[in-house]
Parts: sequence; structure tokens; C-alpha cells
Amino acid sequence: MRRGRGAEPSAEAASIRVNAAFAFAMRVASALFTAALTLFLVRYLGPDDYGVFALALSVGLLLLLPADFGASRSAARFIAERRGKPDEITGVLRHALLLKLCIGALTAAALIAAAGPIADAYDQPDLVWPLRIVALAVLGQSLMLLFTTTFEAVGRNSLAFRLTVSESALELTASLGLVLAGAGVAGAVGGRAIGYGVGMLIGLLMTQRMLGRANLLRAPEAAIPGLRSIALYAGALFLVDAAYSAFSQIDVLLIGALLDARSAGIYAAPVQMLAFGAFAGIALAAGVAPRLARSEGEEPDVGALESGLRLLLIFQFLLAIPLVVWATPITDLLLGSDYEESADVFRALGPFIVMMGAGPLLALSVNYLGEARRRIPLALGALGINALIDVLLIPEIGIVAGAIGTDVAYLFFFGGHVVICRRLIGLPLSGLARTALRTSLAAAAMAGVLFAFGTSTLTVLEAVSGAVLGLVAYGAVLLLTREITRSELRAAGALARRVVS
Repeated sequence: MRRGRGAEPSAEAASIRVNAAFAFAMRVASALFTAALTLFLVRYLGPDDYGVFALALSVGLLLLLPADFGASRSAARFIAERRGKPDEITGVLRHALLLKLCIGALTAAALIAAAGPIADAYDQPDLVWPLRIVALAVLGQSLMLLFTTTFEAVGRNSLAFRLTVSESALELTASLGLVLAGAGVAGAVGGRAIGYGVGMLIGLLMTQRMLGRANLLRAPEAAIPGLRSIALYAGALFLVDAAYSAFSQIDVLLIGALLDARSAGIYAAPVQMLAFGAFAGIALAAGVAPRLARSEGEEPDVGALESGLRLLLIFQFLLAIPLVVWATPITDLLLGSDYEESADVFRALGPFIVMMGAGPLLALSVNYLGEARRRIPLALGALGINALIDVLLIPEIGIVAGAIGTDVAYLFFFGGHVVICRRLIGLPLSGLARTALRTSLAAAAMAGVLFAFGTSTLTVLEAVSGAVLGLVAYGAVLLLTREITRSELRAAGALARRVVS
């Protein structure tokens, strides 16, 4: 991450790069383990049993938000403000653990009690025990989240990577063993509960080791901030997360209600695939955003945020152009001919793809600045804008309306966070504007190359040749405009080798 054009990276900047790289690797590894387990369960359990598993898992994921109640991110903000002070970090963690245990246990108990009625509502008696086991998994996952965000806050994402990979490997191994032993759906969700349960304990041990002499389990002394401060900030984060979760699902729900389930599926398929497009932004946010926390003797690292936004603009334009220009062949390859209309969704979501990388970085930065309450109107406004556009346009133009609503609403959400960062820490915008202009030129050059190879059908040779030449055109324009330098390319290569080794 650079602070000025042509400047050599400092030791602190290198730490940001390494933390971001480990955060990215963590999400990729988790996704790979999840994909392997999903493919096994889909084939081994069959559609009926896998459907029961999917229902139980969906209910659990739905309850993870209230089980956490924003406490993990709230604690991370206060921990980042106390870097280098193990005793104060320990005090924050004690309060956060108490809050998480109370809320998480109540959420798990509620799901255990409601398992029967939920199973009856779905007319699935076999759903009862999977739901009860999932309740335990939710508790473990919620507590493990506290430890991973703690590692992020203190700049130790290598620990979060090890913890996540350990949990994922345990979940995969336990699930495979239990299902193959004949435990069926209960075994599949049991493996998840074992993975997160053991992962929670590993996270506790890793955190205690990181803190050194400070005893996390000792009776708490007075700590700053107190439980009330953590809970209040957690409440603001919970409102933002709840509104954003609704924003993420509103298109599918309204398309299903105003059109039909088939249309909702055709829209949802490309949107779910785009979740991987936010990985770079989420990873970079994990390395940069904690540096925005105000601590004694240190001011927010505005240069790191500016550099992070610049890198994400470069990466997201590179990601968006093939998905827009080659939407039809990509859809045919990944989704099949039954999802032909999904190509229009990819095209319409081009602006969203560009913004979805920098969005998490801006959002998490505001969290660490201690100003999460300023995000509440933005999240609620984005939800309202998206819903209004959907209701007005879906009956007129179909599923593409969902993508248009997402683009407009996320622009409001994204722009609002830029304004907040500008007002709070004086985020410079002129350099980012130049980056956006130069990257747009590079994107236009890449798009021209891809168009030359066609936009409807591609052979393997055409796809590979077009991708390589398009990437060369993109990089050449960035080098010619001096948006990127050769020294930055060498630094990126060195970082990749360090993470791999």
C-alpha cells in the first residue's frame, strides 16, 4: 500500500498488505471447504434429505445476525483503539464475551424450543433435530466470530486464517465421518456444530496466547469501555447489518412476489455468484480499516484508506468488464441454457460490481472510526430506494429491474460513506477521481478487445486468447497512464510469494 506515488512501502504498509492477503486467503479457503462439503452432501444425501439440511442451515444463518447482535464488530472497534495494551484489550474482550454468551445462549435456546413448530410449519418432522443441533452451531459460530474479528482488530489476520482453516477442516472431516457412518442429515449439521464448537475453543486458546500474561478468564476488573458502551455500539451495528441483509435479499423476494419463483431463481443465480466479487474488498478492509481507529498518540491512517480504495477501483473494473461484455457466454458456461436471462442481470449489475469492492472497505472504516450510527440512515435509505425501484419497474421490465434498483441504491450507500469519510478524516478525492478516470480508459481498452472476439458464443481458444489480450490491454493502459508502476507490480509478486510460502 503506498502513501505517495513513487514512495517505497513502509514497514507498517507492508503489514497492511500481509493482513489483507491473509484475510483474502481465509475467505478463499473457507469457500473451497464449503464447496467440497456441499458437493458431497448434494450427491450423498439426495434431494429430499439435502433439502432438509438446507432448511436447517438457512434458519441457522438467519439467526446468526441476532445471535451476534453486532457485538463482535463493536468489540473490534474498541480493541483497535487499544493496540499494544493487552490488559485493556482483555477487559474489552471479557465484556464482549459476556454479552455474546448471554445473547447467543438465548438465541440458541429459542431455536431449540421453536424447532418443533418450525418443522410443523414446513411439514417436515425430520427437521426437528437438525434445527436443535444447528442452534448449537450458531452459538459456536457467533463466539468464534468474536475471536476472528479480534485478530483483525489487532492486525493478526494470520491467526484468523489459521483458526478459520482449522474450523473448516474440522467441519468437513466431522460431517463426512458422521454422514458416512449413517447419521444422515443430523450428522451433516452435527459436523457443523463440532467444527464451530472446537473452533470456538481453539479461538479462545489462540486469543489467550496472544494476550500473554493478561488472563481472559480471570474475574473481570473495571475496564474501559464498559459493557454498556459495547452494547450500545453493537446495537447501532446490528441495525445497519439488519438493514443491509434485507437490502441484499429484497430483490429476490420482490421478484418472486411480483413475478414467479422461476424468475426469482434466474435473478438469484448470478447475484449469488457475484458474492466472490466482494472478497478483495472484504480482505483489504480487514487489513486497512483497523488502522482508522483512533488510539492514544495515533490518528487514522487516511493514506492507507486512500491507497486501498485506489487498488480496489483497479481490481473491480478488471472484474466487471468481462462479466458485462461476455455475460452471455459466461452465463451459458456456468449456469446453462435455462438461465439465458441471467446474462442481462450480469450486464445491468456492472456499476454495482465496480462499487462492491470499495463498499466494504468504506463501511468497515466508518465502524472503526466509531461512527456506525451515521451508517444507519444510509442502510435504511438503500433498502427503501431498492424496494421502491423494484416495485415500480419489475412489472414493467422484469428481473433486470432488480439489478437497476441495486445499482441505484448501492450508489446512494457507497456515496454516503465517501461523504462520511470525507467529513470525518478528510479523505482526499482528487487522486481517487484520477484513478477512476484512468481505470475507465483501461476498462474501455479491455472491453474493445473482448468485443472483437464476440459476445454471444466463444470457443475455448477464443476465450483464452481474448482474456489474455484483454488483460494485457488493461495493464498496458494503466502503465502508460502511470496509474500503476513496475515497482508496485514487483511488490505484488513478492507479497504473493510470501503468502504462498
